[in-house]
Amino acid sequence: MAKTESPSSGTLFESYSRAAADCSVITSDLYTKYEVKRGLRDISGKGVLAGLTEISEIVGYIMQDDDLVPCEGKLYYRGIDIESIVAGLEKSNYFGFEEICFLLLVGHLPDRAEYDTFRELLASYRSLPAQFLRDTIMTSPSRDMMNSIASSVLSLYAYDDQADDTSLPNVMRQSIQLLGQFPTLMVHSFHSYAYNYYNKSLVIHSPVPEYSTAQNILHMLRPDSSFTELESHILDQALILHAEHGGGNNSTFTTHVVTSSGTDTYSSIAASLCSLKGPKHGGASIKVIQMFDDMKKNVSDWTDDDEIRNYVLRLLNKDAFDRSGLIYGIGHAVYSLSDPRAVILKKSAGKLASEKNADREFDLYEKVERIAPEVIREHRQMYKGVSVNVDFFSGFVYRLLCLPEELYTPLFASARLAGWSAHRIEELSNGGKIIRPAYKSVSGQHDYIPMENR
Repeated sequence: MAKTESPSSGTLFESYSRAAADCSVITSDLYTKYEVKRGLRDISGKGVLAGLTEISEIVGYIMQDDDLVPCEGKLYYRGIDIESIVAGLEKSNYFGFEEICFLLLVGHLPDRAEYDTFRELLASYRSLPAQFLRDTIMTSPSRDMMNSIASSVLSLYAYDDQADDTSLPNVMRQSIQLLGQFPTLMVHSFHSYAYNYYNKSLVIHSPVPEYSTAQNILHMLRPDSSFTELESHILDQALILHAEHGGGNNSTFTTHVVTSSGTDTYSSIAASLCSLKGPKHGGASIKVIQMFDDMKKNVSDWTDDDEIRNYVLRLLNKDAFDRSGLIYGIGHAVYSLSDPRAVILKKSAGKLASEKNADREFDLYEKVERIAPEVIREHRQMYKGVSVNVDFFSGFVYRLLCLPEELYTPLFASARLAGWSAHRIEELSNGGKIIRPAYKSVSGQHDYIPMENR
């Protein structure tokens, strides 16, 4: 395809962008003057109340004498502590992601009959429509997996005779169908990407009806379809921990905003996928992995606290890795003293590291987990506690599972699709108004000047 840019277009765009920046930057004092909460949260991290939900609850602080007091983080799915969910599943030794999908969508834990029926329903939806792999996934691979997947989700609209029906039974059917199809779509998209961009062998395995979501992902992804019991159970746990996280996170709030317009399920989910793609949201686990790769090259002694501390300080001072000033995987918008998902996943990461002979690397993660918050507290003004978040260990777990980096964020999406769907149903159930917050203009008003007088 011929390029549409002229040789001087780069300079022209630079000129346009400078002019746009000059009239776009709003000084911080105006945000203070008009009491605008940037990022829809205050300086302590407390979010602006924009809605009510029964789906999940996040606790990062407690109120004491009208003050926010940091506390150990808690996450509840439909009122059930995530830690008790994981502990219960570990004792029962069965795959729990499907159970959590049922809990989030339907509102209660399934009994054995409901669980078996729901798993059978998901299994019946795991395959993609006829020719979808050939006509959609294989014909339009993208350099970014999330773009490919969002495009494919939008394409599924054309295969649904009831695509625009927003009645609750139909949206529930679409949600469960997408939960079944998404892992297959994700893995096939990766194989198409690897084939087209890296000349890898094209390996396509059909999903196995008897397998759980986690088992199917590993089965379809790996050329030999092999995986250990520990690998599949830890991936199942990661899916559970990422399944839902309140209505205020960026992608789920996107679900609410887009759903409130009355649009179809496929458009809503595609919008949420596009939100999740951002490195400040779903792409953070990749950044953590890349940061540690850089750290391992620049820290000669992984056991030396002082050398690690110096590297972390360089990160903070924009003198290491991507020079963003961020220590990826550290801190969270809501949690303060701990992220319960990170606490849980850390235990699994330790088990997997032992199985994969990666104990030395796991020890490095533990050291950074301890040292990074100390460095931040010493060199930054803090309004609440800071600790590692779930992204800190999820990328490490995915690497130990030999999953390609391109699938880290799509895996997040495979899990969070359950939460998005529950929130879409909640938005539709309450018949709310279209979401439309206010923005105050601070530009002033001017007369129109005719062309000849400019």
